[in-house]
Amino acid sequence: MEDHENSGLLTPEQYSEQIYKEDPILEQVTASILESGIRDVSIAPGYGRLLTMLAKLSGSSRILEIGALGGYSGICLARGMKEDGKLVSLELKEENAALAARNLKNAGYGDRVEYRIGPALESLRQLESEGARFDMFLIDADKENYPSYLEYAITLADQGAIIAGDNTLLRGRTINPEKNGPSVQAVRKFNEMIATDARLLSTMLPAYDGLALAIVK
Repeated sequence: MEDHENSGLLTPEQYSEQIYKEDPILEQVTASILESGIRDVSIAPGYGRLLTMLAKLSGSSRILEIGALGGYSGICLARGMKEDGKLVSLELKEENAALAARNLKNAGYGDRVEYRIGPALESLRQLESEGARFDMFLIDADKENYPSYLEYAITLADQGAIIAGDNTLLRGRTINPEKNGPSVQAVRKFNEMIATDARLLSTMLPAYDGLALAIVK
């Protein structure tokens, strides 16, 4: 494999991003995150486009997002869901949810998203008690709870629902045997679960920071 950084060549991800025109709405979201002093860990642009495609292809009308941050992935999901669809977004921090809500409103989706603030596991338990069902999920929050988030997603899923999990490589730590912190171990477990669970049909994309995709059988 060539060392793109040392050779001066573009990485595959850089090449891909150069082909696409800038997205003014998403550029504004990125700027708002930086202006707010929040660490920008939004989903990669290429995977954001993929989320839009998957939501569109699957005809998703009830999407659950675990981790809102500034609304980047929320907009990508909302762009693909049905016109009468609804996005439920779980976010730990009230200030993040407020920023995401502003950005979704500016993008024209303010009336199609519901934010639930607090620890995601508590919100997931509440959704389960309400009998909520979803046809698409994005898991992109605290990594130590990824295995639990995956189990809840399967529990709340309609048959054929899509589950996406971001940051499966953790900037290379997942595949580094010398890295064994709690987040790394949790993401490794998540990756193994999504790859081997008999209830799922899945794959893993190794570009950017890694994305796991599954369909609930």
